[in-house]
Amino acid sequence: MTRILVVDDEPQLLRALGTNLKARGYEIDLAPTGEVALALAARNHPDLVILDLGLPGIDGLEVIRGLRGWTRVPILVLSVREGERDKVAALDAGADDYVTKPFGMDELLARLRAALRRAAPADEAAAVVTPDFTVDLAAKRVLRGKEEVRLTPTEWEIVEILVRNPGRLVTQRQLLQDVWGPQYSTETNYLRVYMAQIRRKLEPDPTRPRYFLTEPRMGYRFEPPDM
Repeated sequence: MTRILVVDDEPQLLRALGTNLKARGYEIDLAPTGEVALALAARNHPDLVILDLGLPGIDGLEVIRGLRGWTRVPILVLSVREGERDKVAALDAGADDYVTKPFGMDELLARLRAALRRAAPADEAAAVVTPDFTVDLAAKRVLRGKEEVRLTPTEWEIVEILVRNPGRLVTQRQLLQDVWGPQYSTETNYLRVYMAQIRRKLEPDPTRPRYFLTEPRMGYRFEPPDM
């Protein structure tokens, strides 16, 4: 049975989430504080964590950092904080997704299922195939039909990072640090230039991207055709 750890300091919401998730067959642990959450996670090893950021004592960001010190469990953040800075901080700390309160239960469950699918152990595909191009991860090349699309080394690095994280938002800072290094973590203009080049080479309509999507002021996401 899939175990979900729910962390929120609002007793009514904590009970409601626990009841809804139990009714759908999940095994549930409930934590009203960050301290309790870390203890339960260490003891019970949940398959996914639903986490509020505004907690008494240890706040949600510290819980994320504490978990990321030893586990890659998917973390789905719930928060009334709508600011871009809060979302980016949570994602950079290691969260996998971010849902703003108030939220619909159907949306939350869909995000939860998607996070669990992405975390499911599986052999990594040697290639990612779309109707418009194929990314051959083993050979480090992109094909359109039988013809190779010529990418620069930097373009390839960006494509590879995004493709290896299908459906997941990769923040601007993460991309900049992974491709150019920590000293370039604020040079977002680099990404705009390179993403425009990648779209011109791979998207059927670069002005209306289908695969390489932008989350404004936050980051980029690769959407494979089956998601």
